[in-house]
Amino acid sequence: MAKATKKQALGRGLSALLQDPSNDIKSVQDKNADKVIGNIIELSINAIEVNPFQPRTNFNEESLRELASSIKELGIIQPITVRKTGFNKYQLVSGERRFKASKNIGLETIPSYIRIANDQESLEMALVENIQRQDLDAIEIALSYQRLIDDINLTQEQMSARVGKKRSTISNYLRLLKLDPIIQTGMRDGFISMGHGRALINIEDPNKQLEIYEKILSNKLSVRQTEQLVRNFKDHKVISTHKNEEVPKYIKKGIKEISEYFGHKINVRVSKNGNGKITIPFHSEEDFNRIKKLVQRAK
Repeated sequence: MAKATKKQALGRGLSALLQDPSNDIKSVQDKNADKVIGNIIELSINAIEVNPFQPRTNFNEESLRELASSIKELGIIQPITVRKTGFNKYQLVSGERRFKASKNIGLETIPSYIRIANDQESLEMALVENIQRQDLDAIEIALSYQRLIDDINLTQEQMSARVGKKRSTISNYLRLLKLDPIIQTGMRDGFISMGHGRALINIEDPNKQLEIYEKILSNKLSVRQTEQLVRNFKDHKVISTHKNEEVPKYIKKGIKEISEYFGHKINVRVSKNGNGKITIPFHSEEDFNRIKKLVQRAK
């Protein structure tokens, strides 16, 4: 294991100070608080509980094993952050992956920064720290933003200042929570990207959202193709007829079947005498070739 730094060695001495009940620190004004707060302290892993406010729920097991192997070989490069909740009791604020990996390989202590924070401050720190991570999925970030609104009562303008993101960026994440839960799960599992999700938000009907979502998966549509598919759905009327003309039942039934087959909302025009025309839209050379293959397959 890598050698401890001078500051970490100091932390081992301070950890003994924290285990003395007569020196218990409850606020930044208490005796010895200045010796502890802002320094790296070696804390017993058993004295630390996982943060119940942790917005992150997905931890890749393979990634944890790799991190554990790195910690076993090199030690912990970046300390975790905890808040003091009682005498020799702490709650994790950030660094849960490092904490879990260290626990998995049987470490007894872990280098930690100690903060004095109430529940609201702890929640805010955990949420903001997670939002600033690079490996969170879009739904986890959106849920973190929503919790900052619901539990901390932050406005989007205030969040923008706290996390260093544009207000429009925050709005785009929050809108993802309007998607059907099945689609949100698909984003978290990596089946579709945030770009796909942003396109699907423009469809208000949850059933239609799921219908297009299935097309994205079955046809492996790109974000641009998905955006075009949504535009076709919103901008084009499926049937164009005179106001008082009744649409034949065979057309109503056939439109859905043909649209599902080609992965597009087809356009059907019907004249007074019963003649008609079917238009199949496409939005790229790749999409045209896909439709051509479907036509050839139907011969």
